[in-house]
Amino acid sequence: MNELEQLIGRIAPADQGAMEAARRRWDAVAKPLGSLGLLEDEIVWVAGMLGRPEVDFGRKAVIAMCADNGVVAEGVTQTGQEVTAIVTENMASGRSSVCRMARVAGAEVIPVDVGVARPVTGEGLIQANIRRGTANMTQGPAMTREEAVEAILTGARLVERLHGEGYGLIATGEMGIGNTTTSSAVASVLLGRPPVEMTGRGAGLSTEGLRRKIRAIERAVEVNRPDPADVLDVLHKVGGLDLAGLAGVYLGGAACRVPVLVDGFISSAAALVAARLCPAARDYMLGSHASEEPASRLMLEELGLRPFLYAGMRLGEGTGAVAVMPLLDMALAVYREMPTFEDTSIEAYQPLS
Repeated sequence: MNELEQLIGRIAPADQGAMEAARRRWDAVAKPLGSLGLLEDEIVWVAGMLGRPEVDFGRKAVIAMCADNGVVAEGVTQTGQEVTAIVTENMASGRSSVCRMARVAGAEVIPVDVGVARPVTGEGLIQANIRRGTANMTQGPAMTREEAVEAILTGARLVERLHGEGYGLIATGEMGIGNTTTSSAVASVLLGRPPVEMTGRGAGLSTEGLRRKIRAIERAVEVNRPDPADVLDVLHKVGGLDLAGLAGVYLGGAACRVPVLVDGFISSAAALVAARLCPAARDYMLGSHASEEPASRLMLEELGLRPFLYAGMRLGEGTGAVAVMPLLDMALAVYREMPTFEDTSIEAYQPLS
């Protein structure tokens, strides 16, 4: 059995008994039943992930997978490939958008060079480069199947290490110019929908740029003929190293029973890859927001995830997932610290018939 098969074999479904116990705790809290809505539901779900009703997130982190995509040669982006390296180093030095937001949320940003086109440096950067950017997928596979698997394992190994260091809540983030193109390609193939339905303007394409982007995806699918029944075939032919690394983060979270927040469209595409590799991995994912990309809500529906936010966000980096962390902290404060009906001598609310 290879390492990926061993990883998947460790993943078990969420604990239904722990979820039932957590729901009973919520129902005992001195407030109207279900009045915190999705906040209550997600804490219940986290209890199932942890396998116990005593929920504690511990330390929080944002894992940002950074990689370049050869498809940028097709004119599918507004900015050049060099921006990936610049923002990756800004993340490492704490100067990117997600870093500022993460400080407020009490989370650490951990950027990973899994495939940036040029060498990058920074004190907080994890060096795990598998190749210096993927190939242009309109001319052949973006990477080899073996490289895709290694990127998956890189993400999973990192989560396992963080879990051992006391991290109990992880957000997914990414940086990679061109990765909305690869994400749209992966989503198009795995969901069986035409690229025109799954492709948006990314970080700000013109109408002509959007047409080029759609044509590039159509060519990549035509040239590579990825097999939707073989998710690794899809990933290595029309995906990216950042997507593969994030898929590993989801699998690693599931194996370690660590909740993982799904960020926007790109993170959702990686989550779908993980769920197709191991359906039980879905039990360890939490939604955060619905991005402005047209396929974002389709991906969330396919994964069965409910987003907390509809804020029109499309920045990436993990910013949407980080924005939800304080909401979860607030829900957990009520769940753990509020008095019960019995404590306050208030008559308990009864379920509506």
